[in-house]
Amino acid sequence: MPLLIEQYGWSEALRRAFEPHARAGYVPGRIVVQQREANLVATDAGNLSASLSGRLRHEAREAGHPAAGDWVAVSANTGEGKATIHAVLPRRTAFVRRAADSVQTLQVIAANIDVVFVVTSMNADLNPRRLERFLAAAWQSGARPVVVLTKADLCEHPEGRAAEIATLAAGCPVLIVSARQDVGVGGLMGHISPGETCVLIGSSGVGKSTLVNALLGEERMATQEIRAADSRGRHTTSHRQLVLLPGGGLILDTPGIREVGLVDADVGLSTVFDDIERLARNCRFSDCTHGTEPGCAVRDAMDGGLLDADRWAHFQKLSQELAAAELSKAGTAQEVGRRRLAAQQRTYRSTKRDLRNLS
Repeated sequence: MPLLIEQYGWSEALRRAFEPHARAGYVPGRIVVQQREANLVATDAGNLSASLSGRLRHEAREAGHPAAGDWVAVSANTGEGKATIHAVLPRRTAFVRRAADSVQTLQVIAANIDVVFVVTSMNADLNPRRLERFLAAAWQSGARPVVVLTKADLCEHPEGRAAEIATLAAGCPVLIVSARQDVGVGGLMGHISPGETCVLIGSSGVGKSTLVNALLGEERMATQEIRAADSRGRHTTSHRQLVLLPGGGLILDTPGIREVGLVDADVGLSTVFDDIERLARNCRFSDCTHGTEPGCAVRDAMDGGLLDADRWAHFQKLSQELAAAELSKAGTAQEVGRRRLAAQQRTYRSTKRDLRNLS
């Protein structure tokens, strides 16, 4: 099997899944840079600038466009360094978010990933509620989440802060890192095995690109300092890029995102808030609303200081958000079905009219 494609995670399972496309004359590739008009695809013949075929572009209006990390079937014009993407292989895993201003628009941030590094800095911008949201999406992706606390040199007591974060991290590893002081970077590599793909998820300015540079051992990614006024970062990464690491793994750098709208994340939400769900099972009544009912274990835990009220409120908010998204999706599916039925009926009437005219 080609050496280059193996470096990007090509496997025997992928080869079997690709067989129908190979018979059609296509070659495999992996999207290593995702951009609006043309993606960069790694193939056995090298990196090619690839655009979607007309059919795939039409299908993408409903199914979504190929994402960074996707394995694709392409027809290559190596002489011009170009290719056409004809199909996307089924994804093993995917980090998906719903756009913050929409209950219907979904966005695949990274596909076929093994590890999600949820990155946040240990400065004034550290937000436990945002971290819970990111972790819910990370657990739902099917990959292994790892919390990475960067810029430890800006925190007076990083170990204590990390211990606090660990209480809401649902059992996933919590790493303390300071790229400036070369602290903890080696620990990151311990979570990336050869052939595995990890993605960096977090807000702008938390140090994702700096981490990539540290792991690469060279200044390949552009970086900027955080704003002094509010401790928030500036956007430096403008596209998603998959990079080969010296140890044989791959890392996907992504633009900063302030918000992750959850979609189909019931499992992820249950994992992050497992403590609350365990409490709820101890309520006197199985249909307890955790309001004024007697014997409510959730309310007793808050009254006793065992459950943070803000964490409970955030769990309720995210649960309601998921419920609203489900209702909207059901309504959208019904509308799509209605339109398809109407189109079929129009086609039937048109065909019947043509047959009458011919007779």
